Amino acid sequence: MAEHPLIFARGLVKRFGDFTAVGGIDLDVAPGEAFGFLGPNGAGKSSTMRMIGCVSTPTAGELRILGMDPVRDGAQIRARLGVCPQLDNLDPDLTVRENLTTYARYFGLSRAESRRRADELLEFVQLADRAGGKVEPLSGGMKRRLTIARAMVNDPDIVLLDEPTTGLDPQARHLLWERLFRLKQRGVTLVLTTHYMDEAEQLCDRLVVMDGGRIVAQGSPRALIESYSTPEVLELRFSDGLDSGAGYAAKLDGVGERVDPLPDRVLVYVNNGDVALSEVHRRGLTPSSALVRRSTLEDVFLHLTGRTLVD
Repeated sequence: MAEHPLIFARGLVKRFGDFTAVGGIDLDVAPGEAFGFLGPNGAGKSSTMRMIGCVSTPTAGELRILGMDPVRDGAQIRARLGVCPQLDNLDPDLTVRENLTTYARYFGLSRAESRRRADELLEFVQLADRAGGKVEPLSGGMKRRLTIARAMVNDPDIVLLDEPTTGLDPQARHLLWERLFRLKQRGVTLVLTTHYMDEAEQLCDRLVVMDGGRIVAQGSPRALIESYSTPEVLELRFSDGLDSGAGYAAKLDGVGERVDPLPDRVLVYVNNGDVALSEVHRRGLTPSSALVRRSTLEDVFLHLTGRTLVD
């Protein structure tokens, strides 16, 4: 961790009346880092991001962004932030280039500098050939890339990305990941929320898992997997009529460190999947299918936050 983090929070709290959205969290985000927030709906991710973005005042605790107080220095901080909201809010009446040049003018850039920045960013997000066209015909992935380009127009110190690839097809997601990775290579500090575990593994140097307004785990994706899961997971499916995976949980006790019965299969968290599968057969169990895979961040996420749907 850098000696002077760009984002520093201690005991950060956000309440709305009697409801505590963020319940006293500590954060440090270093320059050039890609930092992620994971958590189910209502975990406090968006409330934390809004405080970092200086559009919501903390209820209690200490928060410093770029070494400044967001309550006192909000305007100065916002001038050095780039924001990519969850929903694209591009202006359909302007061309692709005008969406960037007009936005750049809000930051005091000259017309010439605004055009230069716009052309450079459109090239970067691979939209230069669409510069003179309208926004509406663009695909979802193109609009997302344009929104990220707009977030970069003021050459920000920190870019905040709220669910950057939600709703995109796999090809668009991977192209966007590649562009965000390029930004990180340029030394841009990224702070993002995401529901995609593979996205967090791809992009984040470090992340926190939030649940109920608190941080329940933090670290690099690999460190979290090593701390909260096993090296491998054995997925077993049975077709003999026992009620889904629950009927086999007791039969598999002791095969691995943890058994997680699901409606359609059983997950057995193990150090060695092949050895565990041999033990399953030794016990006289005959799964209709068996898959050995490595543990992922999704296994960690579901272990820490549960499988109950939160509205």
